[in-house]
Amino acid sequence: MPLWKIRTLSRLQNQQTADGGEGGGGAVTITPEVQAQIDAAVNAAIGGLKSKNSELLGKLKDAGTNLQRFEGIDPDAVRNILKRFTDDEEAGLIAKGEIDTVLNKRTERMKADFDKQLKTRDDALTQAQAKSTKLAAGKVSGALTQAAAETGALPEAMEDIVLRGQGQGWTINDDGDVVAMRDGQIVLGKDGKTPLNPIEWAESLRETARHLWPKAQGTGAPGASGQGGGKKTITRTQLEALPPAHRAGALKDAVLVNT
Repeated sequence: MPLWKIRTLSRLQNQQTADGGEGGGGAVTITPEVQAQIDAAVNAAIGGLKSKNSELLGKLKDAGTNLQRFEGIDPDAVRNILKRFTDDEEAGLIAKGEIDTVLNKRTERMKADFDKQLKTRDDALTQAQAKSTKLAAGKVSGALTQAAAETGALPEAMEDIVLRGQGQGWTINDDGDVVAMRDGQIVLGKDGKTPLNPIEWAESLRETARHLWPKAQGTGAPGASGQGGGKKTITRTQLEALPPAHRAGALKDAVLVNT
């Protein structure tokens, strides 16, 4: 039994003896003085509990105030974000409260990675464009060479004819056709409707650059008298320079001479 209860009961017993004597059978009377002593003893016993209760209530109030600061924040989302800051440097900065520094470092790393990927893509695009340009130039060169051969140009003149064609803006359009461009527009042929084709261009070049084609030998030309009844002549060398498909047609319009 607590000490305060023992002392209180002892005082009550003494008070009873004084008032009624031993065995007097008188009722126990609690005087104001005794009641004050009891109340003092009770208050002393529960004082600590009241103090602890007040302390706990204060802490609960502070906790409620702090929780209001995080209203609307998802704890799981915050936890996932914090998991990302795994390296020691970032963890140290976060511990110091330097969140902006951590975010800036992350932004710099992301930008560096993006720049690296962008450079890789640009390099690949440049290589693809260079390859496409090379293929287009090869196709243009082949088309002009074929057109020059079909019109009977000298074999040794092919390189010169291709260079002249490149200066005329021959290129490949979106459909893969060989066309001539001037001031951003497709050059039209003689009909004014369809694009100029390599053969038509080669025919026009023969009129302005005759030295790139064999010299015609007609009636009255040196060494041509009495041959072919007025037809132009063609040497065996010139005939062999023509594509096989055009040789028969050339012989219809000219006389073959063995020179």
